[in-house]
Amino acid sequence: MTVRRSAAALATTAVLLGVAAPAAVAAPSPSPSADLPAGLYGTTDPTYDGVWRQSLAFLAQKIEYVTPSTQAVDWLVGQQCDSGAFTSYRDASKPCDASTVMDTNATAVAVQALVEINQRREDANNGADWLKSVQNEDGGWGYNPGSPSDANSTSIVIGALARTGVPVNELTTKDGSTPYTALQSLAIACGEKDGGAFAYQPGKKGELTANMDATAASVLGLMGKGIASGTSNAVKDPSCTKGDDLSPEQSAQNGAFFLADTLKKQPYLEQAPMPGAEESKPQPDYGNTSDAVVALAASGHADQAKASVAWLQKNGTGWAKQGGPAATAQLILAAHATGADARSFGGVDLVKQLNSMGPSPAATALPSPTPTGPQPSSGTDSDDGGLSLGWLIGIGLLAGTGIGFLLSMRGKKKQP
Repeated sequence: MTVRRSAAALATTAVLLGVAAPAAVAAPSPSPSADLPAGLYGTTDPTYDGVWRQSLAFLAQKIEYVTPSTQAVDWLVGQQCDSGAFTSYRDASKPCDASTVMDTNATAVAVQALVEINQRREDANNGADWLKSVQNEDGGWGYNPGSPSDANSTSIVIGALARTGVPVNELTTKDGSTPYTALQSLAIACGEKDGGAFAYQPGKKGELTANMDATAASVLGLMGKGIASGTSNAVKDPSCTKGDDLSPEQSAQNGAFFLADTLKKQPYLEQAPMPGAEESKPQPDYGNTSDAVVALAASGHADQAKASVAWLQKNGTGWAKQGGPAATAQLILAAHATGADARSFGGVDLVKQLNSMGPSPAATALPSPTPTGPQPSSGTDSDDGGLSLGWLIGIGLLAGTGIGFLLSMRGKKKQP
């Protein structure tokens, strides 16, 4: 899973490298916006991450039995263009036109969010159709339509298509490439330096450089999983399989091996230095560490993430509060994937914190389902805005065991 850098970091990277900057760790936008649209989560400038943070908030709320308000869902769907594409953020009072910059990452995460909350499925399907229409010839996707494929964009699009029921392995191009082969072309072979890792994109000479964010994303992508993935059945200790004809699952396990091996040295990942700042002291990367935790759990290695979860509980809650909805959602997703309690994570109720960052939810179930709760729903079609079957079953189970639950229809006034 990927989360947007601050506007300043995006601009700096794009200018200095001359390429579309990869989506990376969550961080607050540079300044608060005094005139935010109703229904939007967060209080900072949404230019680069409005759709992203809204969608991540929905994904995290879903796994904690929180139903977002109609106002919040309407805002997200209002960001969609008639083509099915989403931008990072736009003035919805103006129609999309030739100058509108479409965003595959924003589209994919919005599609996943709508499927998981089981609302506006027709809009989710429309987004999936647009994503299929802009697939690159190598089988992957770039940050924007037509830009070179990268691991992060390809992975999140795979997750979106898989959640809408699209057989990803059947999305072949003229030369027979699939989204999985596009990702596997970015894998560093076992036995080489950083074997098992994935590159974001090839270098100018075709070289592959290990990228933690791309590796965590690729593990999910190659397993055909979305951002809100829970824990898979435990498999044997991660290992790196050599060979030129690996299955997507084997390549995913190689990525998990690299992440687990890296986190053995210290329980957190570090931020890559920004251009011109190579001499600066490495800083912990809370977002990528959270993503690595989710990837390890999804690939059957939650036990390899225990130390990282403990580190996040001790050190990550301040980052999440400052980072806003996307950062808070990342910690909730990491907690859920590993069986930690998101309502008491390092002494912080992350669910309450997230809910306070947007319109009051339409409904909430208590207590937290995180330690034993079900995985995200399969996203069956529904446009009625009602509660999903999995949500209702969860409530029934709680009631059946004598534990009360609360359904509060609150006003839609945005929390401070």
